[in-house]
Amino acid sequence: MDAVNTMAPWREAFDAFAANDEAAAMGAKSREQAFARFEAHGLPTRRHEYWKYTPVRGLTADTGVVSRAAADPFAGVDAYRLIFVDGRIDMSRSDHAALAAVADIAGPEGAPWMEGVYGTLQNRDIPGAMFQVERPFADLNMAMFTDGLAIRIPADLALDKPIHLRYEGAVGSHLRLVMLVEAGASMTVLESGAGALTTAAEIVVEDGASLDHVRAQNEVGERQFTALYAKVGAEAAFKSFTLCADSALVRNETVLTMAGDNGSGHVAAGVMGLDGTLIDNTVYVSHEAEHCESRQVIKSVLDGNAKSVFQGKIFVKKDAQKTDGYQISQAVLLSENAEFNSKPELEIYADDVICSHGCTTGSLDEDAMFYLRSRGCTEREAEALLVAAFIDEAIMEISDEGLQEIMRATTDEWMQARAGK
Repeated sequence: MDAVNTMAPWREAFDAFAANDEAAAMGAKSREQAFARFEAHGLPTRRHEYWKYTPVRGLTADTGVVSRAAADPFAGVDAYRLIFVDGRIDMSRSDHAALAAVADIAGPEGAPWMEGVYGTLQNRDIPGAMFQVERPFADLNMAMFTDGLAIRIPADLALDKPIHLRYEGAVGSHLRLVMLVEAGASMTVLESGAGALTTAAEIVVEDGASLDHVRAQNEVGERQFTALYAKVGAEAAFKSFTLCADSALVRNETVLTMAGDNGSGHVAAGVMGLDGTLIDNTVYVSHEAEHCESRQVIKSVLDGNAKSVFQGKIFVKKDAQKTDGYQISQAVLLSENAEFNSKPELEIYADDVICSHGCTTGSLDEDAMFYLRSRGCTEREAEALLVAAFIDEAIMEISDEGLQEIMRATTDEWMQARAGK
């Protein structure tokens, strides 16, 4: 079947969505343009530069989502909870009114502040870069998103508790986040649940503001594709951490633009995989201002024939002097059949920078295992302790200590489940 025929069912699905779904009126022109890009690109294969480790097979326009039997790590967190079921917000179970009382939530008609966020980050090429980022599933999301969250955090407001986005259902839905964190404001966003085939976020963190993002992907049974675009202003801070476990195929893309002097941007992930798992974390950080810091910390623990992929790039423009960019990707293989693919990249045009990357792959330290066994630990207990310590470097990138403990507990649950398999 040629590419045109392969994409024909997707075109039919999009046309039906555009004609019949009430959500399609929001950004109709942008939707059509986004779908045209998705249609031209096609489903990613190994021929596509940023997808050669993660080819997509068997995905159709009516593909649903499957959840694993796992607990929601954020269920007990005091948060503004917004629950989406089959691509639509469930107002009866959501704290929409309470959140709207302290922040600005845009309705279906949008809001003036959205003009500088919606579509602008996703559609922006990285100026001066040798290669631009391919974004087919972000385009699919923009074309067919049914619901999501559009929110503005007013200047100097420290949101009193996190916003928790919870995705449930079996329909292969597409959900979108558009967020403006105004100057001096701060907030935390949590994400969990398997009930979305694609999610996409465009986030602007203005001067002096901060945003912490923590995502749990321990319930995704089959596929999930995410895209996050963030623009970080002067003296602003952005942090994102994702815990991924045992999904048939997860692809997380993060494109971070350091747009103001003295900003900081951290992207971290802890990956845990058993048989049949393929988890891909692809990160692109563009330094476009002076004295900015970026960190990419990816830790993978793989068993059986699980696979993990990390593609990380640091791009530094000519005027982005005093850049401090660092990335580390490390994997522990608990099986001879496990596989870790790492593709670190540096593209630097400034001459006064500190940029580095490191990558290691191996088994658990035999001396450390011997020490723990000699102190009375069983082999499984020793493995669990060493895995917890290994993953913890990524977990430490989370600002909130309570959320750190929740992610550590989820890591422990994975090791316990592995021991009982």
